[in-house]
Amino acid sequence: MTDQPSEAPRAVYADRGSSHYDIILTAMCVVVIISNIGGSKGVQLGPITTDGGFFLFPLAYVLGDITTEVYGLRAARRGIVMGFLMAILAVLCFWVIIALPGLGDSYSTEHDAAIAAALGPVWQIVVAGLCGFLAGQMTNSLIMVRLKAHYRERGLVGRLMGSTGVGELVDTVIFCTIAAPVVGITSFGQWVNYAFFGFLWKTLVEYALIPVTTRVIGWIKKREPSYQEGLAAAERVSVA
Repeated sequence: MTDQPSEAPRAVYADRGSSHYDIILTAMCVVVIISNIGGSKGVQLGPITTDGGFFLFPLAYVLGDITTEVYGLRAARRGIVMGFLMAILAVLCFWVIIALPGLGDSYSTEHDAAIAAALGPVWQIVVAGLCGFLAGQMTNSLIMVRLKAHYRERGLVGRLMGSTGVGELVDTVIFCTIAAPVVGITSFGQWVNYAFFGFLWKTLVEYALIPVTTRVIGWIKKREPSYQEGLAAAERVSVA
């Protein structure tokens, strides 16, 4: 009788029903909403054209990377969808706030006009973010899970760098194309500047944060009982 080949160990993921996942999901929703508001402001930093959410948006991708690596594609997809549902809810609330009648005095009239000017265009940023972030984050997550299926627990830094580069490229091109008119970009040269430096900035920030990201991922993995159980099961399969 010949021995039957043992089943190959699969990539390990934690159960998303944990407090760690809840915290990451909440943080992602807040980051997406605030970055969408900030993204409605055009910013000029020397030769660089960007928007007011440039310093915050990379954090959403870091949180997405952590979710994908620890909890898997379905959990990451839920985080992405929930973030943008909350962003849409925020825009609907802004519309209601703008439409509500003011007090009528001169101060209130000026204040209401400022609120309308600041929050009115945010829906276009949300559309840009929705299209860009969904496409970019899903690309990012798909690459990460495919690589993890092959390398298991090895090569985390390579997974983070490879998925980030492709995901941010997809995200930036889509987002900048839709958001450009909102932030005051009117020429192709300005768009190239906006997209190139946006992609470069977000990618370099994520690369710079990789040492922190890997440590956070390792910390969460050690404290997720379901992840440790999965590692133990995978180890038993590999030695069988």
